Amino acid sequence: MKLLTALLFPLLAGPLIRAAEAPLLDEHGNPAGFQTLEIGDAAPDFSLPGIDGRTWSLKDFADHEVLMVLFTSNHCPTSHSIEKRLQKLRDDYRDRGFGLVAIMPNHPDGIRIDELGYGEFNDSFEDMKPYAELNGWDFPYLYDGEKQTTARAYGCLATPHVFLFDKDRRLRYAGRFDDSRFYDESTVKSPDARNAVEALFAGRPIDVPLTRPMGCSTKWREKKAQKIAVAEAWQKLPVTMDTIDAKGVATLRANDTDKYRLVNVWATWCAPCVEEFPTLVSISRQYDMRNFELVTISMDQPEQQEKAKAFLQKQGAGLTRNVESSVKKEGRKTNHYVFTGAGEDELVAALDKDWPGPLPHTVLIAPGGEIIWRHNGVIDGAKARSVIATALTRYYSPPEAKE
Repeated sequence: MKLLTALLFPLLAGPLIRAAEAPLLDEHGNPAGFQTLEIGDAAPDFSLPGIDGRTWSLKDFADHEVLMVLFTSNHCPTSHSIEKRLQKLRDDYRDRGFGLVAIMPNHPDGIRIDELGYGEFNDSFEDMKPYAELNGWDFPYLYDGEKQTTARAYGCLATPHVFLFDKDRRLRYAGRFDDSRFYDESTVKSPDARNAVEALFAGRPIDVPLTRPMGCSTKWREKKAQKIAVAEAWQKLPVTMDTIDAKGVATLRANDTDKYRLVNVWATWCAPCVEEFPTLVSISRQYDMRNFELVTISMDQPEQQEKAKAFLQKQGAGLTRNVESSVKKEGRKTNHYVFTGAGEDELVAALDKDWPGPLPHTVLIAPGGEIIWRHNGVIDGAKARSVIATALTRYYSPPEAKE
């Protein structure tokens, strides 16, 4: 019997091992069960929770002559770009039987933190309500992130992705909202979704029923392993540290760069500083691909620099490639410092004259040196992110025209 088991095990285990190693996403980045709706196909039904506390299904929109199902997200700058234009479309057709439902297809498991750099929100169900309130949305916003079955059924490739259905709930248009990824409405040359809505209400054929959705790829839960791998790599980045005097701090404060600079003054012996540090590191990762950097100044004694450095390493505060490159361009070695000036008064004078004294102290410095936000004490992560997102803007901006 033992010999038979030994002979059979490789035969039985082989398929199981191969199945376990099978890719979670196909060559196009889509999960199992993903399908593509064709023009004329019926709208798949759904049963999804909304930010209003109720569960919505397709039949709840039965009274509308035309129904737009829009897959969108809290984090994507392309989704942000259409926020105002989307609400205007709804307002223009509100009294003509136009229905609009927005669906979040993403799950936080599938999105890296540095993909959240164009806002303050994650793609969690909890963050959907404040995001909708920020935009003044008055239409249903539903969450599909838990199982992502609706996104699979509709074939959601990205956010935003528009699906437009007629009275019989047959697909008549699918693709992008319009041809601009910018917030400025003057950049729109082809308002594709609006054109399709107008055609349906006028009883005309839609000239271009299919377009390619432009935006951020759907964040399938199957991407979780990639997210974890990136986070683990960040955690292992080596920390560098240098000394800095009042003159050096004044140079940092002058901020002769195009970056927004979040400067935090802390110490290893300061319990509130230790408490808030994970939030600071998280913020630095979130806005890593924007014109932003975190600079820390330790008030530990210079001879305790190694202790401070070890703390930073434990916090996973090493510089990413993006930050390291920009630091080197300025002729600096790092963004982590130990203050070596004569005393705290020198630091206050060089950094922020309105600093009341206690640690931790944090300031956000705009390009050119203006402090646009300051906080003494443990920062509120949500508030800090909101301030930073507002300063950086939540949208893509077209490149400035060269003279």
